[in-house]
Formats: sequence, structure tokens, C-alpha cells
Amino acid sequence: MTFGKQFIFFAIFILSFTSASQAQETLSLQDALNYALNNSEAVRKAKLDILKGDYQIKEVRAGALPQIDGTATLTNNILAQQFILPAEFMGGEPGEFIAVKAGTTWSSLAQVQLNQQLFNQQVFTGLKAAKSSKDFYLMAAKVAEENLLQQVASNYYQVIITREQLAVIDANIERNNTLEKTVSSQYEVGLARKIDLDRVKVNSSNLKAQKEELLNAVAQQENLLKYYMGMPVTQSIVIPETSLEELEATTANLIAENNFDLNKLSSFLVLKEQEELLGFQKKAIEAEFYPSLSLGANYMYNTQSNDFNLYTKHALNYDMSALTLTLRIPIFDGGARSSRLKQASLDIQKLQEDIKESSNGLQMAYENAKIQINNSLITIETQNQNKILAEEVYHSTKNNYNNGLASLTDLLTAETELVTAQNSYNQALLNYKIAEIELIKSQGNIKSLINE
Repeated sequence: MTFGKQFIFFAIFILSFTSASQAQETLSLQDALNYALNNSEAVRKAKLDILKGDYQIKEVRAGALPQIDGTATLTNNILAQQFILPAEFMGGEPGEFIAVKAGTTWSSLAQVQLNQQLFNQQVFTGLKAAKSSKDFYLMAAKVAEENLLQQVASNYYQVIITREQLAVIDANIERNNTLEKTVSSQYEVGLARKIDLDRVKVNSSNLKAQKEELLNAVAQQENLLKYYMGMPVTQSIVIPETSLEELEATTANLIAENNFDLNKLSSFLVLKEQEELLGFQKKAIEAEFYPSLSLGANYMYNTQSNDFNLYTKHALNYDMSALTLTLRIPIFDGGARSSRLKQASLDIQKLQEDIKESSNGLQMAYENAKIQINNSLITIETQNQNKILAEEVYHSTKNNYNNGLASLTDLLTAETELVTAQNSYNQALLNYKIAEIELIKSQGNIKSLINE
């Protein structure tokens, strides 16, 4: 190979390696949470709602400002209007009538109108409602962020635990491969039966199938994690190894202290904001019973002519202007306003029931999370002891099998019990982390996960 070809080959290798490195992204839990807050579609839509709230305030505020409109019309009287007049007015005989054309062939009117609300309770109440609506969107955005953080954190730990289960299967496959070699050697010299070798091979096939299922499960969970984060599912990610000891870190301080406070929970506060918003909507309906007062002004310029020479000195031109003060007093509308007011009251009552239900549900979630953490800690300790005992039983049974003191059935049973104990321990860890996340969220501190 010439030097030029060697250089090209080396350059291609470096570029390929660099591209592969860039294609993957190492994600800690904090990285995943921050990425989700910046890229999740749910959070972005919530921020768009906040922006929408700003424009709603501007829209309602505009109703309290002067409204100015300009209009212009051009009319061609193809058939001029005629008036019927007594003929004697035009020098005719009494008792007779004649038709007289009125107006000109062409006419145009240009005008500017101004209207200013002096008193309109609906406008002023609507402005307060619009401001409350923005506060509602702000709180709803916080709820969306907190739900997103919970989803991402829970799924992140799910990936880690499934990988631990995969490691358990890999270790079991390695043990089974060693056992298969031993039984195969024994079979060749007549110390083992063919059925024993077949049982070990079947066990090996089952373990490989379980491994394939777990590999698929890890890939699916990583895709779900990327989906929650708002990351393209085709993007490769690397979740760093996490020791089981780190997952076992206790949260005794979270459990010992009673940190539950409804007024710190966004999911509760968003309902209170909604209650305030419905209150303003009810007041807006009540405002329909109030009189309204507005000031109007207009200026008009009229021009007429039988020829198309409007707005010139040869046309008939004149202007007009007026000021108006309009007082509108609602008297009777058939009970429509009263019906809308009662509907608004019912909406508030329904929401108040939702608030009671939500308060109780949030308290329940907090208490259940504490119970689940305590149970999980006990289960973790129990399953850890079971795992240690299962390891001892397996090694003892394996030693007895090698010495001819235990059957192959005993060894395979011990191996199965070891895998079960290890997976039960891993599942207890997952339940513990999910309960921990729920407890942190129920205390209104879910964003503390970003700063860990």
C-alpha cells in the first residue's frame, strides 16, 4: 500500500470514529432532565400558551382605548330615486302629481369615526380576567414541567434497572456455558446422561431468548425516554453505569419531615388560578347588567356630481361633524344573562369540588409515597439478604454437584432461584426510586432532581 493510500485510509478511519463519537450523547439524569425542559413539545406548547396570555391581555386592554375607523364609499346612481310631488308645486294643475328625480349620478362619502368607552364594566372586568388567564398559563406550564421531570426520571431509572436485569442474565449465561461444557465432557466419558446435556442446552436457549427480550426492552425504554425528552428517537445515547449502592441511597430526611404543603404544589395552585379565572368570568357576566357609557365623534366629507369629477370645485362638496354621548341601559333580554350567570356559578361549584378531590388526592399521593418508600427499603433489605443466601446456596450446590453430591436438577433449581432473587432485588430498587420521585414531587421539590 502506497503512502497516499495509507493516508486516505487513516483519514477515513479518523472521520468515521469522530462521526460515531458525535452521534452518541452521554446522558446523566441531570442532563436528561435539562434536555427535556429545553426540548419537550409539551413544555414548548405551555410556553406558547403563556405568550398567548400576553396577547389576550393586549386584546382586552385595547377595548378600553379609543377606537378609530375610517370609511369611504362611492355610489353610482344608475336609476336615480324619484319623489312624487303635487303638480301645482311645479306650476301644474291642482290635483295632479308629477315624478321628480332626486340626487346626482355620482356621490361619495368619506368619514372618520371615534368611539371611546367611558364606563363599561365588562371591559374592565375582562382586563382582570385576561391577567388572571396569564397567571393560569404560567402555573399550567409549571405543572407540565413537573410532570415531564417525573416521567423522564422514572423512565431513566427504568432503563438502568432493566440493564441490571440484563447483566444478571449475562452472568447466568456465562455460568450455564461453563456448566454445559462440564456436562458435555462428562457425557463424552459416560458420567452424564444425554438428557442432562439436553436440559442444560434448553436452559441455555431460554436464557438467550430472555437476553434478546431484555435487549429489546432496553431499546424500547431508551426510545421512550428520548420521546419524553423531545429528542429524536434516532439519536444514539449512552447512559453511564450507575452502581446499585447509589440507587440504594436513602431518603430518610424526606420521610421523617412532614414537608407536605398544598400551597407549594403547582397541580393544586393551577386549580386555584382556574377558580379565580372562573370568578372573573362570572363577574364579566354580572357586568352585562350594568349600564355602559361611551363617547363618539365623527367627521364626514360628502361630494356629489352628475359627472365623475368628485372632490373638485365643479362638484357639490360639503362636510359634517358630530359628537355623541351614548348611554346604554340593559332592561330585558328574556333571561339570557341570568341563565349565563347561573351556569357560571355552577362551573365554579364544580371546580371547587375538583379542588377538594385534588387536595385529598395529593395528600394521598404523599402518604402513599412515604409508605411505598418504607416498604421498598424493607423489601430491598430482604431481597438483598435473599440474594446473598441464593448465591451461597448456588455455590454450595455447584460444589456438591462437582463432587457428585447433588443432582443436575438441584443445580439448575439453585441457579433459577439465584436469578429470581437478583431480579427481585433489582425490581425493589426500581420501586424505591419511583416512590422517591413521587415523594419529591408530592412535596413540590421535583426540580431538585436537576441540582443533585
